Amino acid sequence: MGTPKDTKSRHLAGRCHELHNSRGRSPESDTMASEKGPSNKDYTLRRRIEPWEFEVFFDPQELRKEACLLYEIKWGASSKTWRSSGKNTTNHVEVNFLEKLTSEGRLGPSTCCSITWFLSWSPCWECSTAIREFLSQHPGVTLVIFVARLFQHMDRRNRQGLKDLVTSGVTVQVMSVSEYCYCWENFVNYPPGKAAQWPRYPPRWMLMYALELYCIILGLPPCLKISRRHQKQLTFFSLTPQYCHYKMIPPYILLATGLLQPSVPWR
Repeated sequence: MGTPKDTKSRHLAGRCHELHNSRGRSPESDTMASEKGPSNKDYTLRRRIEPWEFEVFFDPQELRKEACLLYEIKWGASSKTWRSSGKNTTNHVEVNFLEKLTSEGRLGPSTCCSITWFLSWSPCWECSTAIREFLSQHPGVTLVIFVARLFQHMDRRNRQGLKDLVTSGVTVQVMSVSEYCYCWENFVNYPPGKAAQWPRYPPRWMLMYALELYCIILGLPPCLKISRRHQKQLTFFSLTPQYCHYKMIPPYILLATGLLQPSVPWR
């Protein structure tokens, strides 16, 4: 009989398998990638980041100052996906992406494309404004954003910026286990035989950020607090919900974060 840990590992592996197949990959290609690493025929290979970069940028417990963006673009009805990555320069990664995409001259008034971002930090309020302005000028573009962490989420301007993005039609979500698995296989130059060895970050941190994002979208005050002990470089997360949080946040979300016990339903 397998141990609970074995069962969980099989469940995660199965979930990743389903995710890859739903994105248009076959079981045979997964086997080949697992044994040999990313295929040499993969045209995105030279644009992949190294495993250590993915681990340090996207660890939800690390409050790293630099930001990293992994992105994919699908043009119109084409089945091909363009993937690449970017990091902060003198501008934030979001602004760099928008300026690069605009300067390439591929976007016209009637151009249709879908863009997916995997960001190590959520957009600040200035980047949120720039994104909304870009989308208003290109109505055929849709954007989905997954974030590993929330950038300075106590700042009311950043909170309002994210809320405005969602209101304008942008999908914003916190990265879950599925997204980490997907990014590892499609954006990371993982070693041969290491396709399934993406970093297993504790889901608890993801749930905390997801709860706080939910509060932002609902216009609720912050409930997630983050503190650092600089002498040991330790990061501490704590949830401090108020009455309004319990009143407005769906019970299943509170249950997932441990704020509500199944045997003591909130009235």
